[in-house]
Amino acid sequence: MSVIRAFIALDLPPEVQENLAQVSAQLKEQLGEKSVRWVPVENIHLTLKFLGDVSVNNLGVLKEIIASEAAQAKPMEFSVGRLGAFPKIRRPRVIWVGIEAPPELMALQRSIEARTTRVGYPPDEREFSPHLTLGRVSRTASPKDVSKIGEVLNASSVGFLGAVRVREIHLLKSDLQPSGAVYSKMFTTPIGE
Repeated sequence: MSVIRAFIALDLPPEVQENLAQVSAQLKEQLGEKSVRWVPVENIHLTLKFLGDVSVNNLGVLKEIIASEAAQAKPMEFSVGRLGAFPKIRRPRVIWVGIEAPPELMALQRSIEARTTRVGYPPDEREFSPHLTLGRVSRTASPKDVSKIGEVLNASSVGFLGAVRVREIHLLKSDLQPSGAVYSKMFTTPIGE
């Protein structure tokens, strides 16, 4: 049986990607590349549901779920801005830029979560917190490095980086390479059609 790593996500327009690239570059300049694994800007997206390992036999069912949920959704917009970290700024593991999510986006994510859970994909353990991951603190980062990252994040301010008009939902495949993950679209469907 053939298995792929997959997730359901929304794309960002080029102008938002450019603004994220600037934020990322400024943080890289202050923090370097040793203690943080930075996400290439072309890989930054809003994940609605990480599926994990998916049998290629299940792709048809997943495409049907995504198409059905997208058809019921209304076109929507969200704004991007504000720097943060999980679990918190002072003890960062994941560095992110936030999203002002409208109720329609939250409803879309919940319905995708419910439908994929019913066909056997485990629900996320954490509540959906829409964000765009800029980087992940390296497992080899020392406590001193982590403290410095927290200080830099706390002192940094990121304002409004742009608005995203959601027009499509994508099913993406993630191929893990030594140089990092490579994403490719396997299915795209428009919202509200």
